[in-house]
Amino acid sequence: MTAERVARAAAIARAGSLEAALDSGELPRRHDLTMAEAVVLGLIRQGVTRFVAVLGHGSTELGEVLRVYQDAGVVRTFAVRHETEASHAATALRWVTGEKAAVVTSIGPGALQAMAGSLVAASDGVGVWHLYGDETTEDEGPNMQQIPRPEQGLFLRLTATMGPSYSLHTPRALPTALRRGLNQVDHPYRPGPFYLLLPLNTQPQLIEGFNLDELPVGAPPQLGAASPTASYAEIARRLLGAQRVVIKVGGGADGCREELEELADLVDGVFVMSPVSLGVIPSGHPRQMMVGGSKGSLSGNHAMEHADLLLAVGTRSVCQADSSRTGYPNVQHVVNVNADLDAATHYARTSALVGDARLSLAALIEAVKTQTRDTAPRESPWLAECRAARAAWEDVKAARLARPRLHDPVWGREVLTQPAAVHTVAEWAAGTRAVTFFDAGDVQAYGFQMSAQDDPKASFTEAGASYMGFATSAVLATALSEDDWYAVAVTGDGSFTMNPQVLIDGVAHGATGCVVVLDNRRMAAISSLQAAQYGQEHATWDHVEVDYVAWGASVTGVNALFGGTTPEELRAALDKARAHPGLSIVHVPVYYGPDPDGGLPSYGRWNVGNWVGSTQELRHEIGL
Repeated sequence: MTAERVARAAAIARAGSLEAALDSGELPRRHDLTMAEAVVLGLIRQGVTRFVAVLGHGSTELGEVLRVYQDAGVVRTFAVRHETEASHAATALRWVTGEKAAVVTSIGPGALQAMAGSLVAASDGVGVWHLYGDETTEDEGPNMQQIPRPEQGLFLRLTATMGPSYSLHTPRALPTALRRGLNQVDHPYRPGPFYLLLPLNTQPQLIEGFNLDELPVGAPPQLGAASPTASYAEIARRLLGAQRVVIKVGGGADGCREELEELADLVDGVFVMSPVSLGVIPSGHPRQMMVGGSKGSLSGNHAMEHADLLLAVGTRSVCQADSSRTGYPNVQHVVNVNADLDAATHYARTSALVGDARLSLAALIEAVKTQTRDTAPRESPWLAECRAARAAWEDVKAARLARPRLHDPVWGREVLTQPAAVHTVAEWAAGTRAVTFFDAGDVQAYGFQMSAQDDPKASFTEAGASYMGFATSAVLATALSEDDWYAVAVTGDGSFTMNPQVLIDGVAHGATGCVVVLDNRRMAAISSLQAAQYGQEHATWDHVEVDYVAWGASVTGVNALFGGTTPEELRAALDKARAHPGLSIVHVPVYYGPDPDGGLPSYGRWNVGNWVGSTQELRHEIGL
C-alpha cells in the first residue's frame, strides 16, 4: 500500500496538479486506497495543500498520508503547539490572502480547542477545513479522549452546533462529505468552517476501486440581483424621500465601493462602518463617518442616532455594531441588502433585497436615477451636520495624540497611552505596507477607532468573536502563505498570554512579522467597563511582573525588543523589528487609569451589566 501511495503522490507532483495528472493519464482514475488518503486527495483537488496540525493517536493514518504527499512536494504540513493557534493561523491565511488550509487535530481535547478557535471563522465568515479524529464506529468500548457518555455521535452533535459537519462513519460517503464541505468553505457570501470527523477505525479502512472522478470540485455559484417584494422603484422612492440617510457598510459590502459611493451621492447618504469593513470606503471620503456602534466614533454614532432611513449593506447587525439594536432610534424604514435572508430581514419595517450586494446596488442605482434628475452630489444640511461631527471626532483623536504619555502608578513613570501606541503602530505599518491584526479588548477598539484605513486588506480587526490571542496566532499565516508579506499583531498582555506559541512556531516555520505587546498588566477593557458600570474593579488584574523581552529572547531566533515610552522610541523599535528577517516581539508598557486622555470615549449603548434594563427598554420603545 505504501508503494502505491508514493507512486500516486509522485504522479501528481510530476503533473503539477491532481487535475493535470488525471487529464494526462499519469494518474489512473480508479485506486485501492485508504479513506484518509482519499480525504487528502479530495482536498488537494479543491486547492487545499496546507495542513496546520497537532497530530495524535486520533490522526496517525492521516499523518502518514500527509508525510508521503509532503515528501513528494504536493502538500505541506505545519506542526504547531496548540490547536487554537492552528485554527487562528489557518483563518488568518484565508482571510488575508484567500489561500486555503485545513486544521488537523486528534480526538477529544485537541478537537475541542480547535473548534473553540473556529469561532473566529464562523463569526467573521472565513472558509476553513477542520479535520478531527473521532471515536471508532464499531463501539468496542469507550475510546480514550472521546466524550465519556454511552451515546453515538456526540462530537458530531457538538460540531454541528457550530456549523456544517459530517462524520465519515462510512468511507464511501466521502464524496458527499467533501461536496458539503466545499459548499461551506467556498460559499460566495457566507463561508465558514466545515468540520469533517474522521473515526479512528475508518481512517485506515481500504476503499477498493475508488473512482477519483467522484472527488468534487467547483465552488457554488453566486446569486444574481435581488428580486424584492417591494419594487426597486418603490424602494428608490423611499430613499429619495428620506431626509437623513445612513448607509451601514458591513463586511459583505467588500467590492462594492463604486456602487456605494454613487448611490450615496444620489440619495445624500453618509457612510458608517463596521470594524470588519474598514477600508471598503476610504477614510478620507467626504461622506465617511467611520465606525458606529457600542464602541463607535462620535461621528459614526451621530449619523446613526439622527438618521431617518437606514440602508444596511452586507452587515449582520451584531450587538456592538448597532448598540444592541438601539443604534437607530429615529429610523422609520430600513433597506437591507444581504445575501442571507435572516440578516436581510433583521429589522422591522424593512425592504429586504436578498441577493448579490453589488448587483442589487447597481439595480437600485438605476431605479433611483429614473426618479431624479439630480445626479450630482448633493451638499445638504444633513451632510454638513455629519461632516461637522466627523471634524469634532478628529479633534477628539488629535487631543489624545497631543498627550501621548501619562504617568502610570503601576509603572511608576510616564508611559504611552494606548491610543498613542496603537496610532503609532498603525501609522508605521501603513508606511511599511505591513498587514496589521488587532487583538481583542481595548487594543481592538482603539485600532478601529483610530483607523484611517483606505484598503480593506491593510488591517484586520477580529470583531466577530473578539477572540483573545487571535492576532498573535495570525502572524503564523505569513509562514503558511505562498506570498511574501509582513504581519504586525497588536495585542494586549492578557491576549498575548492566551496564545504565545507563535514565538516558537513562528521561528520553526519562518514567520515574518512582529508581535507588539501593549502591557498595562490587566484586562483594561473589562476593568474600565466595571468602573463605568459599578464604580469598582474586580478580578481583572494582578501584580505579577512579566519580562516579555526576556521571554521572547529565550526563544532562539526571536528578536526581542523594548518598545520604549515615546512614539519615537516605539517607531525605532518597529524599524529594528522590520529589519529582522524573522519574528520579533516588541514590549510596550502602556497607561491605565482615570485620566480621559488615556483612552477614547464611547458614544454607544450596550446590553450588558447594569445597562441592560435601560438598553432593552429603549430597544422595545424604538420597535425597529
